[in-house]
Amino acid sequence: MSKELIRLRDCVMSYGDEVVLDHINLYINDKEFLTLLGPSGCGKTTTLRIIGGFLSPTSGDVLFDGVRINHVPPNQRAVNTVFQRYALFPHLNVFENVAFGLRIPKADGSGRKVKVSEREIHDRVMEMLETVNLKGFERRPVSALSGGQQQRVAIARALVNRPRVLLLDEPLGALDMRLRKDMQIELKRIQQEMEITFIYVTHDQEEALAMSDTVVVMDGGRIQQIGTPTDIYNEPKNAFVADFIGESNIIDGVMRADGVVEIFNRRFQCLDKGFDRDEPVDVVIRPEDVDIVDEAVGQLKGTVTSVTFKGALYDTIVDFYGFKWLIQTTDFCPEGSRIGIKIDPDGIHVMKKSQYSGLFGDYSSYSEEYEELDVVEPDGEDGEESDSREGGYEE
Repeated sequence: MSKELIRLRDCVMSYGDEVVLDHINLYINDKEFLTLLGPSGCGKTTTLRIIGGFLSPTSGDVLFDGVRINHVPPNQRAVNTVFQRYALFPHLNVFENVAFGLRIPKADGSGRKVKVSEREIHDRVMEMLETVNLKGFERRPVSALSGGQQQRVAIARALVNRPRVLLLDEPLGALDMRLRKDMQIELKRIQQEMEITFIYVTHDQEEALAMSDTVVVMDGGRIQQIGTPTDIYNEPKNAFVADFIGESNIIDGVMRADGVVEIFNRRFQCLDKGFDRDEPVDVVIRPEDVDIVDEAVGQLKGTVTSVTFKGALYDTIVDFYGFKWLIQTTDFCPEGSRIGIKIDPDGIHVMKKSQYSGLFGDYSSYSEEYEELDVVEPDGEDGEESDSREGGYEE
């Protein structure tokens, strides 16, 4: 069983009347890759800065190995940070950039300043450059490096001091898409090889799903859901999570019985249970879980209103009774054609109604969804329920 390393206990961060973090409860395990995911302004970077010691919460506790560290400064925490812009020293070469922190005398247990020997500095820097695949680059000026190589230098510099935790604040944001994908693989490899905790901040769902052991989805200063990438994607807790993590058709439904949900006056078999009989619900159907069939045998019948070629798939918008669905399929259906669809029980996910219900999932208002979300004030009930992993991970 993994050992708990960091805990945020009932943390609030406010500036006057503006609440940026609203009673955050979260624990992070040793050697875990955890991602804080959400839109701009959701509180993810504030959470990271509180862990790093750059901010102190207005109220609540920050614990490291069971010890309260609210007022411990950043340089005295076993934590280092990698920022989006790298913050490399342009007048120093790769070796000296990585070695910079090692040349600063550190206090030992008695308070006496101790320097690291040049031999140890050399060995640790070269070891770290090999870890980030920059062996042979040690004498190059950082200005001669690509964006991905500069990012690796910043990671090596942060890791050479052997922190127990590495904080990464949107570190791939300045890279192009191809390089970002390559660096996702590299970061996961480095984290596993170094066996330390990575806490990663991003608004990019693909990054979160690709690299993380655990994803924490945030919005409005609150944690909306915590889980593995698979759980977050397949079992979203509310309409916000379902929409933010991938594409989703989110339809009003009624739970008629365990394993039976009704949408558009048609009953579908599903795997969900535990709802009240005839309870109004949100029904999530991922675009890739919809099969296009002949109109005559379809569970639902609709008209194709738009088709976009995406390489491996077609993004097909279909109008069902005035509600527009996104279907991702290898089948080409021309605009104006009539089709039927089939949905297997494991392609349907039922959620309780929330403050986000009705804001997402209809592709007739595709570009307006985030504008609508900005004016929504989350209520207290959902945030409190999802904020803590008090009982540990569900295996």
